Amino acid sequence: MKLRYILFSCVILALVLGCAKPPLAEMDSAREAVFRAENDADAVVYGSTSLARARDALRRMQVEADSKRYDAAKTLAAEATAAAERAIADGRTGAVRAREEAASVLAGLPSELEETSRNVSGARYSQLDLDYDALDRDLRDAYNLTDLAEEDQAEGRYQDALDKAREVRANLSDINQKVATAVTRKK
Repeated sequence: MKLRYILFSCVILALVLGCAKPPLAEMDSAREAVFRAENDADAVVYGSTSLARARDALRRMQVEADSKRYDAAKTLAAEATAAAERAIADGRTGAVRAREEAASVLAGLPSELEETSRNVSGARYSQLDLDYDALDRDLRDAYNLTDLAEEDQAEGRYQDALDKAREVRANLSDINQKVATAVTRKK
């Protein structure tokens, strides 16, 4: 009887120890990595593809864990962690690229603004048929938007700075096109 009890206990112990356990540490680590990436503004903006992969792997990891397929869950946890870390790295790289591009575009705006201002003054001097009030308003708006773009750049909102700087360029191009069209009509 005692031998049977010991044998039964050993079998139960072997079954308990042999049962697969969920990879809780890996799953928690994956959740934390995705959380960090989701809360990294640069990762959200510039690493959105990798972040989406991380979220998908995390979702699939949970499905596998719920289905007690722990090896697959562990693999997906590693995949989610790697994708989240990639999103953060992509975010850093993208932010540097956006900062440099915004700085480059912003550096050229003062001369473009000055050139456009001279073109409007020359058109006024030549008495070209243009709506100078509208052109002056557009030019003022371009200067103001440039100031806002520079503020965005200074505060680390590089994509916003770049978008505004591009809008200024487009507006200046439009003003210059109106002046050029008026010159052509006068000839």
